[in-house]
Amino acid sequence: MPRGFHWLIAAQFFSALADNALLIVTIALLQAQGEAGWWAPMLKFGFTLAYVLLAPGLGDLADAFPKAKLMAWMNAVKWLGAGALLLAVHPVLAFAVVGLGAAAYAPAKYGLITELVPARQLVVANGWIEVSVVTAALLGTGLGGLLLSPLWLASAPAAWLAQVLAGLQSAGALPLSASLMAILMLYMLAALLNLRVPDSGARYPRASMRPVPLVREFAKANRTLWRDVEGGLSLAVTTLFWGVAATLQFIILRWGQDALGLPLSQAAYLQAATAIGVVLGAMLAGRFVPLRLAHRMMGAGVLLGLLMPVVASVSSLAWAAAWLVLAGALGGLMVVPLNALLQHRGHVLLSAGRSIAVQGFNENASVLLMLMLYAGLLAWQVPIVGVMWGFGLLIAAVMAALMWRMRRHQ
Repeated sequence: MPRGFHWLIAAQFFSALADNALLIVTIALLQAQGEAGWWAPMLKFGFTLAYVLLAPGLGDLADAFPKAKLMAWMNAVKWLGAGALLLAVHPVLAFAVVGLGAAAYAPAKYGLITELVPARQLVVANGWIEVSVVTAALLGTGLGGLLLSPLWLASAPAAWLAQVLAGLQSAGALPLSASLMAILMLYMLAALLNLRVPDSGARYPRASMRPVPLVREFAKANRTLWRDVEGGLSLAVTTLFWGVAATLQFIILRWGQDALGLPLSQAAYLQAATAIGVVLGAMLAGRFVPLRLAHRMMGAGVLLGLLMPVVASVSSLAWAAAWLVLAGALGGLMVVPLNALLQHRGHVLLSAGRSIAVQGFNENASVLLMLMLYAGLLAWQVPIVGVMWGFGLLIAAVMAALMWRMRRHQ
């Protein structure tokens, strides 16, 4: 890998670690405040909103500045959002601020990969990135569970931090102040690591930041990527995958509590099982799947969808964890090569930052749609097992249709 790539991996890891731990802690904060269960997916909705609303300008923003420095600034924005929870700001609003930082962070991160890494190494580089993202999700959910556990809350560091911060927040949020402070320290570490990532030297013409031309150019870039055969196919797959994956994150938490009787701090470990599988799948994809064969991994997506009803039917924690590891591995095998193909086509057809912004817009619009659907199902009190069946069969059907379309084109 090129010079500085591993600093990028480390910075990405700690930033994503903090994001995932913050989600678990904030869900607990909502529960402590007595909010209804459908508020939990609204956290992710608020987090994702900036990705969609600001998408036309995010690519040009990423291309306008040295990307490593922009990533450090966006970690500071995340820090402000997490810190707002200490001031008793509503969790959804605070999470929306964190999402604002993450929205600008993503095109800078993935754009920098395409600037630093040649096309022949993109699958390997994406394997590293996805391993770091999913390992951060694995450890972040575990860290979030730990920060909610009696072991941490009764510890001397937690008691000292809670006492220091007692005057900054309401009594309802007081027990989690030490947990939030630990997460703030992770964001600071990520920002410092970003400063070690070298400048790629890539520079792009200054784009107009006026709203109408900006939206017009973004719409044009969006059409360009969708109309490309390989770009459109990979964009369709990643759009579906990330929309469903973001929702399954909450579905698994709810299923663990309702079907297996686990507390939130332990249900979070089921997400960790899925993350272990994605790491394994991403590593296998990076090792054995070349870029020219990326489209052949769509079959793993069909199997992933068919596996979700199987997971929903088990009542044993051990079997649930085993099936979730397999589901994660199938997801990693599918998404890493197709994500690399999408980045390659986007970099060829558009600029690095703009192509990632187009990708982020579509994927996060899917996340918003899926989360709204899931929140509505919760509000209508649809059983969680039925929800898992529905989402699993949706994945399988759409992936099968995309495979048929690709074979017809070939």
